Amino acid sequence: MRKFIPVREAFARWEKDPEFVAAYDALEEEFALASALIDARANAKMTQEQVAEAMGTTQAAIARLEGGKIPPSTRTLKRFAEATNTRLRIHFEPLPKPAVKPAAKSA
Repeated sequence: MRKFIPVREAFARWEKDPEFVAAYDALEEEFALASALIDARANAKMTQEQVAEAMGTTQAAIARLEGGKIPPSTRTLKRFAEATNTRLRIHFEPLPKPAVKPAAKSA
């Protein structure tokens, strides 16, 4: 008897549920920011504690930042970039154009 379900298996089931997909997509920006913060710290070969010390904050604050629960200020992101010896770049990208539906034929 199995005591747990592997994440890949669970996700494979969840991604078939339209409500799950919509909720997941709605969080895309939060996931992207959290991932970017974690990647910057990992590439700097730093622990959360080391980043916290460089920023003059606590490890718990860095964990919350990387957890994506609270959107950080631009000032905080700049401090994180300085602590991890990276450069903060913010950009906008166009949304995909909606599909054009063919006009309905009249009888």
